[in-house]
Amino acid sequence: MKAVGIVVEYNPFHNGHSYHLQQAKARSGADIAIAVMSGPFLQRGEPALISRWRRTKMALEGGVDLVVELPYAFAAQKAETFAAGAVSILDALHVDALCFGSESGDITQFTAILAHRRANQAQYEAHVRSLVRTGISYPKAQAQALQAIAKDTTLDVSQPNNILGLHYLQALQSQGSQAAPLTVRRLAAGYHDQTFATDTIASATSIRKQLANGDISAIGNVVPASTLHHLHEYYHTYGTFHDWERYFPLLKYKLLTMTAAQLASIYEAEEGLEHRVLDCIRGAVSFTDLMEQLKTKRYTWTRLQRLCVHILTHTTKEQLKDVQSSPYIRLLGMSRQGQSYLSMHKKKLKLPLVTHAKAYRHPLFELDHKASAVYYSILPEPLRSLMLKQDFVQHPLRYDETPKAYS
Repeated sequence: MKAVGIVVEYNPFHNGHSYHLQQAKARSGADIAIAVMSGPFLQRGEPALISRWRRTKMALEGGVDLVVELPYAFAAQKAETFAAGAVSILDALHVDALCFGSESGDITQFTAILAHRRANQAQYEAHVRSLVRTGISYPKAQAQALQAIAKDTTLDVSQPNNILGLHYLQALQSQGSQAAPLTVRRLAAGYHDQTFATDTIASATSIRKQLANGDISAIGNVVPASTLHHLHEYYHTYGTFHDWERYFPLLKYKLLTMTAAQLASIYEAEEGLEHRVLDCIRGAVSFTDLMEQLKTKRYTWTRLQRLCVHILTHTTKEQLKDVQSSPYIRLLGMSRQGQSYLSMHKKKLKLPLVTHAKAYRHPLFELDHKASAVYYSILPEPLRSLMLKQDFVQHPLRYDETPKAYS
């Protein structure tokens, strides 16, 4: 059985994701698709709309065969670390290809620009350092430095999915993975597009904005029926979707009880940023208000959101020091095809396969538990405790397509 790996957040699963999944299988000739999916907190430092288990169901019903979790230590991270963690898991699962969405859609552009960087590594690194000293953000400095050393390439490295794609290829190369890189061009809506589509494809950003307006049914034309069902059911059961404003009182309390020295120990609190955060939190009346006060050319909204996530989970620099690859694979769900693939490869997996939270111990796995505890903290009791318990006792979801059911 051939497998194609994809790296996802599914926040929520929409028609664009469905297209990417179909194309990934078709272009790779794979029998199954394996998705490495972020847990409760995402790469841009945001809480996922709904729980990992609901998003796993969306993925399985959308055609994914194996869903495994990207640990918190990699999920709420800069693109380079995010990609390295995801690739390490897919490589351990012996995927034949990794297929990612991009604004480009041409894999040769990615390989060409990486070749330019390797050939001019010292010049590239010096240019990045020089640009950062001017006060711009590190990601922007990387993009400008790449553009400077690879003038004859046409890849737009200012686009978020193109940037992430470069890091996937870099991780494949540095980890010696045999997986072939493939890319599918994003359809219609751009990554940051906030305008809701009238067609069948919309960005996840615009979908979440629409959901924030309170009308779930309004997104019916841009998501599969299963996504709509799970969103309705989650909101009906828990009375909310997860967004930063719901966590702001917890964040403010946490910051008001921390010293500058304590905050400086938190991951991503660099260059005296702890003083700026503590100054701004006193008068901030909402999460958006806090972000608008904190944001500068150097500190992007995304970087600041990730810092806020690490503050809530009290994740320190020491805990994430030298984190480069995942030490385990946490299985969330599988189809019958996915289960057959696992049975074939189980003895050859390069990492421990975690199927039950109680049965595994590791410092990074403890971080996953802590992130879950924070994530569910906005729910009322007894739902909060029930969800925390589920994370410990829930076995991987087994999805049977005919009839559609979970066991």
